[in-house]
Amino acid sequence: MDFQLRTYAFIDSMQPQAAAHVASTCQGDVPVAGMSELFIEVAPGNEIFRCADIALKAADVRPALQIIEREFGLLEIHSHTQSEVLAAGQAVLDYLGLKEEDRVRPTIASSQFVTNVNPYQAQLINKWRKGNLLLPRSSLFVLEATPAAYVTLAGNEAEKAANISLIEVRAVGRFGRLFISGTESEVETAAKAAVASLEELGGAKV
Repeated sequence: MDFQLRTYAFIDSMQPQAAAHVASTCQGDVPVAGMSELFIEVAPGNEIFRCADIALKAADVRPALQIIEREFGLLEIHSHTQSEVLAAGQAVLDYLGLKEEDRVRPTIASSQFVTNVNPYQAQLINKWRKGNLLLPRSSLFVLEATPAAYVTLAGNEAEKAANISLIEVRAVGRFGRLFISGTESEVETAAKAAVASLEELGGAKV
């Protein structure tokens, strides 16, 4: 399998809900709001072990996630200092002989906007969500994108832009999915920010 730098997503300042979601689902060090973080996703998946080794030895960063699944490997690192996260990321890029622009450009596969969510659908989603509860009669936005890890950036930007609830961020696998809810106007604003954050990223088309 040819090597791919599937995701290289730097987040300058973690928002409270985004940080809490990572903290509640990670196996490693727990991040908090205000920290900077970096998501790196590669293929083949086993390559992420070397990427983690390089990043952690290069700078004062800590890992929240190191996930290997069927096709891809995902690493999250974070720090209170932006420069440390950037230095760790650059060390990985140098090791790989790549630039940030060599990452795969995110593609939005689909987006759904649901207003006045039915209570029964809210119950179904709440059974498996790891973030806030989806309240009946609120609005819901679901963003599906590939590579999967980019939805973490989209969720953080959505939270920056509007007063929304982060319901779920699924950032592993071939497609990632982001679920946010709130009032119709707030969700519309957040959805635009989430979509724009992915459309503005450069990278290689696959």
